[in-house]
Amino acid sequence: MSGFTRPLARLIDQFERLPGIGPRTAQRLALHLLRQPEEQIHSFADALLAARSQVGQCQTCFHLSAEPTCEICRNPERSIGLLCVVADSRDLLALERTREYAGNYHVLGGLISPMDGIGPEMLQISSLVNRVAADDIKEVILALTPSVEGDTTSLYLARLLKPFTDVSRIAYGLPVGSELEYADDVTLSRALEGRRAVE
Repeated sequence: MSGFTRPLARLIDQFERLPGIGPRTAQRLALHLLRQPEEQIHSFADALLAARSQVGQCQTCFHLSAEPTCEICRNPERSIGLLCVVADSRDLLALERTREYAGNYHVLGGLISPMDGIGPEMLQISSLVNRVAADDIKEVILALTPSVEGDTTSLYLARLLKPFTDVSRIAYGLPVGSELEYADDVTLSRALEGRRAVE
């Protein structure tokens, strides 16, 4: 990287490897850190190393956790009869932000994608089936991305889980504030399929 001394160029390069960080943002972050007091840099580095070494997966739902069981699974106020299946922890956190869901989760760790060499055996699917079969789960909600991989995974899971419990899938449709004329065909089709009665 021209114009930057080697240690700074290495730092910028590391920031650029992060998702969603382009060259200009990487430069801004690196230059910002250089202006911080040394103790703050040490705190940042310690937090990064601690998170890497201490954060693992919940043994029940496979969400990120520093404990063997995450806070959500330990919460006695959550509805144990309701289980929401998500692809990864980012999806779980998005659902939690809505404050509408009060059940438990199961994080698959990805989606079935033969093109990428990801088969069902590479995901937390067998543990999901075992969990649903053993626990008193009344309904499994599939909250997977509306894509070829998400649809494939949803169909696969539905076939496995229907003998044990009710299986539903979140509705997909138009985002709030969007215009119909700009929506793609698939989104409009999903919006029509997911329609409900006006109360």
